[in-house]
Amino acid sequence: MSTPIASRRIWRGSVAPAESRMAAPKSAVRSGGDLWGRVLPWAVPLVILAVWQWLAQRGTIAPQVLPSPVGVVKAGVVLAHTELAADIAISAKRAFTGFAIGGSLGFLFGMINGLVRRSEQTLDSTIQMARTIPHLALIPLLILWFGIGEETKIVLVALGVFFPIYLNTFHGMRAVDPSLVEAGRVYGIKGFRLFRQVILPAALPSILIGLRFALGAMWLTLIVAETVAADSGIGYMTTNAREYMQTDVVVFGILLYALLGKGADLAARLLERVFLPWHTGYGGAAK
Repeated sequence: MSTPIASRRIWRGSVAPAESRMAAPKSAVRSGGDLWGRVLPWAVPLVILAVWQWLAQRGTIAPQVLPSPVGVVKAGVVLAHTELAADIAISAKRAFTGFAIGGSLGFLFGMINGLVRRSEQTLDSTIQMARTIPHLALIPLLILWFGIGEETKIVLVALGVFFPIYLNTFHGMRAVDPSLVEAGRVYGIKGFRLFRQVILPAALPSILIGLRFALGAMWLTLIVAETVAADSGIGYMTTNAREYMQTDVVVFGILLYALLGKGADLAARLLERVFLPWHTGYGGAAK
């Protein structure tokens, strides 16, 4: 009977067991792996940029077809001294206004239909039929209704983000383990507390996946909307540059959309790490 007590005393003292002493090399390996995990995602883009610049300098790629990365950066510097900041602000406002509207409605309907059987029977079939309609096909109709004003872009973005968030929220609510809900009720958790402390945390992985899909749909929809029906914003800037054969400005606008989309995705991943620190693959304790 003395062995477990002795081992506990040793653990509390200055001598750690063998498992603890072996932890340091593993930590070092994990740190090295984390470093490579931060570097590797940028390796392929940097290689592409280097090859692109080399081919442009050799004259293999004509500047009228695809300007060099240096030329694109120079075009961005020129734009930065003119209307670039205003165009980015306008595009970001459209994107996040539409996201707030469509995302909120998608989360609300997904939550209600996922929790209330009668609501699902009443609304889900209609929403699924609407989902099969490409929202970008509505551009001519929305232009007839709203013109090329802000309403058209915001409605399109809202439609683009509604369905990914709705589907994943609905799936997340339905996939909650009933034993978790029953355990919460056994401990006296009921009503909104049961939703906040048990159901919502269990559904969060699926909801956050929907958030990432919605952010991608947000920028994709905005690109098309600003190219077709806009008189300001990044899409309008690139369309106007196309009319004057300014290929460097067009490529800069495309890369700017890519950077904004990457920033939104990084923000979504940060939310995953904040709200799901225990979940494997989200950078938390499970790693």
